[in-house]
Amino acid sequence: MPVNPGRFTDSHSGPLVVFIVGMRINKFLSFGKWIPVAKAMIPMIEELSQDPESGFLGAQQFRAGMRTFAFIQYWKDFESLEAYARDRDRNHWPAWTAFNKAVGNDGSVGIFHETYLVPAGGHETIYGNMPPFGLGKITGLVPATGSRDEARSRLKADAV
Repeated sequence: MPVNPGRFTDSHSGPLVVFIVGMRINKFLSFGKWIPVAKAMIPMIEELSQDPESGFLGAQQFRAGMRTFAFIQYWKDFESLEAYARDRDRNHWPAWTAFNKAVGNDGSVGIFHETYLVPAGGHETIYGNMPPFGLGKITGLVPATGSRDEARSRLKADAV
């Protein structure tokens, strides 16, 4: 991806949900346990990306060390995220059920998620000399100039 020289911020306004979800390989030689978990993640992102009505805005994949893989997901609201997670006809439910049957609490694979409800004006981003990344990649970039020049202004911290 090409680098955008200069300072940019994301173009999102309004509330959003930040959902971080991932897995950790605890027992590397237990291939039959962690490979299915890893393989289940991408089809969920693809399914959501093809459904603009789902409330899913997009995701950024990342890795933390050699064992942990995750996505930062952005959603329009918690209701959309929860509806997807509980929908038995979508990819998440069968993957969750398969994980519980195959891995359960045996310790071979760890899974995690964190959910953050962000009110309008409650986030700010800055990308200096970066290719599109994170929320800016999902919603688009705008120059961090004028009222977008300082973190306090991007956060609308004076209004909180």
